[in-house]
Amino acid sequence: MHQVNLAENIYYLGFNDRRTHLFENLWPIPYGVSYNSYIIVDEKIALIDTVEHSFTDDYLSQIEILTNGRPVDYLVINHMEPDHSGSLKAIVTKYPQITLVGNKKTFDMVANYYKVTANTLEVYDDSELPLGTHRLRFATIPMVHWPETMVTLELTSKILFTGDAFGSFGTLDGGIFDDELNLAMYEEEVMRYFTNIVGKYCPHTQRALKKIECMDVKMLAATHGPIWRSNLSYIMDRYEKWSTYTTEIGAVIVYGSMYGNTAKMADVIARQLAVRGVKNIRVYDASKTHASYIISDIFKYKAFIVGSAAYNNELFPSVETLLTKIEHTGIKNHLLGIFGSFGWNGGGVKNLQKFAETIKWELVGQPVEEKGTLKTEKFEQCIELANAMADKLLG
Repeated sequence: MHQVNLAENIYYLGFNDRRTHLFENLWPIPYGVSYNSYIIVDEKIALIDTVEHSFTDDYLSQIEILTNGRPVDYLVINHMEPDHSGSLKAIVTKYPQITLVGNKKTFDMVANYYKVTANTLEVYDDSELPLGTHRLRFATIPMVHWPETMVTLELTSKILFTGDAFGSFGTLDGGIFDDELNLAMYEEEVMRYFTNIVGKYCPHTQRALKKIECMDVKMLAATHGPIWRSNLSYIMDRYEKWSTYTTEIGAVIVYGSMYGNTAKMADVIARQLAVRGVKNIRVYDASKTHASYIISDIFKYKAFIVGSAAYNNELFPSVETLLTKIEHTGIKNHLLGIFGSFGWNGGGVKNLQKFAETIKWELVGQPVEEKGTLKTEKFEQCIELANAMADKLLG
């Protein structure tokens, strides 16, 4: 095995998953995902999180090599989600005297997931754990993105082990550190990871960032994606931007259409936005594009313009699913436009207006609804909707 040193006697223990199609059985991961664990070998040996259970055998073998057969003294549990705690039971079985290190909310989860209750050490904000020349300090960052989540700072090397915070989809294909990678390949996956995994908890993320900014940190070591050692601002600045709902000038247009009539309206609106000078325009068919990509772009751009055909007097199902996800994510501070069509009875636009009342974004222009194919009057109303949105975006 290649020994990957983060610092003296601190090692990366990670695996690339290129087989799983859906992360958390929800989110497409076409470029896979990495599971990152770490080990500190000192007078005492400490593991920082574990890995997904399908990699347990190789994980145990690598630990054996790095420790030269010595027992592991501590397992620090920054995050209990099973893709990081999946090898916990195997670690406890192999090292029965190991002490599990976590906060007040950690050990109830350990008992419920793995039926392990013995040998625990509860830590708090600013608690310290000496290992020898290395020393660990802990800080809780609840709801980024589970209630027990914490970070662990190794004080000698100033490495912050961050759990899921600052993570990314995508495997580590040779390069492990940010300066070994073409980060352009991770740009979308870092954002899609944040917006769909962490994005519901932006106020909690803000509180976590304030805690971390007070620490002297030289490296960020997350449980997914690259280790940030050369350009910490790359990821920190993005988390600051996304968690404050700071957007760029642009529009995400999403529609649900059975026979193309609502799709035509989307294209008219998109074209007029471009004529008016809006350059960042993303148009999505809700039935084709997974919600995780659309949510990511909604975080990025200020305007959201949504159209739905009527379907049994209701929203088109794929649009309804997307809007439920948007409501659940709790995205703030956007502009909203509404359009749609119907054949024999309405329901699409009516329910989009209910969404507007629930989400409480600024509704721009008048909703546009057409019966059947797009005709001159509604064409002009689509132009007016686009102009009203362009005025807001560019004004």
